[in-house]
Formats: sequence, C-alpha cells, structure tokens
Amino acid sequence: MRPVLPFFLLLFSLLPAMAAEQAFPPTEPGVAELKTLPPGMLLKATGRGSYFDESNRLFSPLFNYISTHKIAMTTPVEAKIDGAAMYFWVAPAEQEKVAGSTDRVEVIRFPERRVASLGARGGYSRANFEKTRDELLAWLARQPDVEAAAEPYAVYWNGPFTPWFTKRSEVHVPVRSRAGATP
Repeated sequence: MRPVLPFFLLLFSLLPAMAAEQAFPPTEPGVAELKTLPPGMLLKATGRGSYFDESNRLFSPLFNYISTHKIAMTTPVEAKIDGAAMYFWVAPAEQEKVAGSTDRVEVIRFPERRVASLGARGGYSRANFEKTRDELLAWLARQPDVEAAAEPYAVYWNGPFTPWFTKRSEVHVPVRSRAGATP
C-alpha cells in the first residue's frame, strides 16, 4: 500500500498545473462576495428541462466544437439549471478560432456582469446547487445596496474525473443596485 500514497500525492500536486486558463478567479468555498465578471465570448448549448438531466448531452456539442476548432478549454463552465444550458468560456487568445454559431452551439458575447457569488465544495448535484443557492439568496437579502436581477446559475470549476470531495463550484446571481441605494 505504501507505494500508492506517493503516486496519489504526486498526482494531486500536479493537477493545478494541468488546469485550464481561468476566465475569472474562483470564489473560495463558504465565502459569499460581490464580484464583477469580465466581458467575454461564451459557447452555449441548450436542452430541455433540468441541467442535471441534460448535462451529458450539453457537454458533447460544446466539446466537439472546441475540439474541431482547436480551441483550448477554459474554466469555469456555467450552467443554467432550469431550461438546461451549458456555457464554455473562450479565452481571449482563442477567440479568433471561433467559427460562428452552428445548429448545436451558439456563440454569445456577454458584457461585464456583476454577480453575487457563493463558493462551494462537493459533487455537482441538484442538492448541492440548491443548498448553495439558498444560502446565497439569504446572504443577498441582507445586502443593503444590491438585489437579484436574474435567476441564480451554477459555475463549475472541475472536470468529471476530479474526486467529488475536491470539486469546486459557485452559485452566481446577477445583481443590480437597489432603488435608492448609493452607488
């Protein structure tokens, strides 16, 4: 058993070095914050129903698109839960490789966005999403200067082969200034 431990220690120490480029910094697990996301180009695949029922079918067209056009993977992946949608960020240096929308992948440009974010750790399940969402919405309700401007969505930082107990995610809620709040 002892030879296995050094292998796993080496593997886990190399994982951060193999990570894809990040579109923005992650929110630490258990931390709620307001942050501004940069403007960006995202690739979108849509399905019906819940993201948790459709995620495998949403991933394939996005992965095929970036593979076909030799676009490097970027983290995180965004997920609209109800009305299933998955979004891949495209790094600025990779945007010239994007060949436009297809019948399965839509190219979208987002402006800078302000969101409330709560970081989490654990598997990418509906239960974890809902728990984190509810905690974030309770935190947001206590903020005097901002309010929700749209529905919460999930943000996933790790791939499918990451052990569930080390996976990191966030829930974001787009926000706007409350009426009468000082900017």
